[in-house]
Amino acid sequence: MNNTIVTGLWDLGRSELTEGWARPYEHYLDKLKQLFSIDANIIIFGDKDLQEFVAKNRAQQTTQFILRDTDWFRNNTYFDLIQKIRKNPLWFEQAGWLKESTQAKLEMYNPLVMSKMFLLHDAKILDKFNSDNLYWVDAGLTNTVHPGYFTHDNVLEKISKVFKKFTFVCFPYETMTEIHGFKYSNMCEYAGNQPVNKVARGGFFGGPKQTIPEANSLYYNLLYETLDDGLMGTEESLFTLLLYKRPDLFQYAEIEENGLLSTFFENAKNERIELKQEKHKAIKSSATLSVDNVSVGLYVITYNSPKQFKTLIESMLEYDDRFIKNTTKYLLDNSSDEDTYQEYAKICKEYNFEHIKKDNLGICGGRQFIAEHFSETKHEYMFFFEDDMFFYVKDSEPCKNGFTRKVKNLFDKTIKIMMIEEFDFVKLSFTEFFGDNSTQWSWYNVPQNKREEFWPDNCKLPVQGLDPNSPKTYFKNIKSCDGVPYATGEVYYCNWPQIVSKAGNKKMFLDTKWAHPFEQTWMSHIYQETKAKNITPGILLLSPTEHNRFEHYSSELRKES
Repeated sequence: MNNTIVTGLWDLGRSELTEGWARPYEHYLDKLKQLFSIDANIIIFGDKDLQEFVAKNRAQQTTQFILRDTDWFRNNTYFDLIQKIRKNPLWFEQAGWLKESTQAKLEMYNPLVMSKMFLLHDAKILDKFNSDNLYWVDAGLTNTVHPGYFTHDNVLEKISKVFKKFTFVCFPYETMTEIHGFKYSNMCEYAGNQPVNKVARGGFFGGPKQTIPEANSLYYNLLYETLDDGLMGTEESLFTLLLYKRPDLFQYAEIEENGLLSTFFENAKNERIELKQEKHKAIKSSATLSVDNVSVGLYVITYNSPKQFKTLIESMLEYDDRFIKNTTKYLLDNSSDEDTYQEYAKICKEYNFEHIKKDNLGICGGRQFIAEHFSETKHEYMFFFEDDMFFYVKDSEPCKNGFTRKVKNLFDKTIKIMMIEEFDFVKLSFTEFFGDNSTQWSWYNVPQNKREEFWPDNCKLPVQGLDPNSPKTYFKNIKSCDGVPYATGEVYYCNWPQIVSKAGNKKMFLDTKWAHPFEQTWMSHIYQETKAKNITPGILLLSPTEHNRFEHYSSELRKES
């Protein structure tokens, strides 16, 4: 097989660190020169000075040098995220050793080591050798691994015979505090709420070239997601998480607790590599999911207008009749006009709604009642609608923000999205009558101390009215399920059409209660819980509903709770 080593080297100023952390750049040059004795293709990243060094010490026919100076790392968008965490005392004071470490002291250390996966992927793209397998090897590897494993023992050929997936080398690691500066409890959370008991080494990893693009993509998303959350270790922390998150794609060879890679190469020499993977977790996909046996409740809140209620039902039947036919249906009737009672009862009987008649609980008081009612049912999910929030049934045209309004089988697809992502709630419409979800409306409603914490550069409310420079909503990922696009991130809560899980309902409305809830109160509370990672919301990148109250009532009758 055509096996290629990928490496890189830059002078980061490590020689200036305190004793125990310091190492002269010349030490790494000497170790890199030892790698040059390996009878294999080598792709090397580095600056112009390294390029001259390589030209003097390595045969060109088996060498590909890719010029890349440190500005490339500095200009990547994750550079500033790394620096923000690196300089934060809450990060570097979480462990006694961390403050004087290379990743805390050296500006370029983490930007470089956390780019190894990207460099391996770039090597795959630029590879002039048309390699079958590519392996990242740290330039200083021979500091602990004898080069004879490569020159005399032919370990690359032996490794390539057994590495059929993207592979890491791991050592056992027991802790309850942090892994390389990445808080342990968060590591376990990212690993799928399971204990992390190993660390994947960054000195040697790789596999068949066709496995590299997907590994790179998953790593890229994980890097940005964790940095955005203020969490950072090194590349080894992220490699470890990949093993737990996607055992179908990644495997590992285990070495001793001391973490020395020489154990792995000794095993390779003797053809005793034992490959492992984490316990496989079924990856949910729309193709493998069925919603036919999922128990779903449909809740509608109404006030003094049977015609509004019936128009909503008719819009559901025309748009996607499964909203009516495949749900257990409840009408919370808040009406104060006794003349409407008989007509509501007739409509409920016609369409098989349970008619729940209450005195006027108010919009939010009714919403709280629905949350408590839903919690006592066996339903896994509930859809919530007010009686004037219809589905769009006219000829298909985009909303004012350009999003599609009509989608087939929206009922099934929305539930699948909830199941795949394990969302607490998903808003069904991006564009709303009074605004849209591109603006972070929670900014207006959180307490001032939270506004200063979350938006330190934009924490002053306008004296009156709306601020044209109010913060935009932060979306973390854009995904798709059966052709329906959706976004994750800091989606704010409001009383617009949505689907809510049983667990989400508890976190949103039951764990914390207010005697007289308001929509603004929930918006503030749920946003803070979202920031704290206790609630996970989503939003469809569609606009299938529209607000249309065609039968108005006096403003004096409007009640919140």
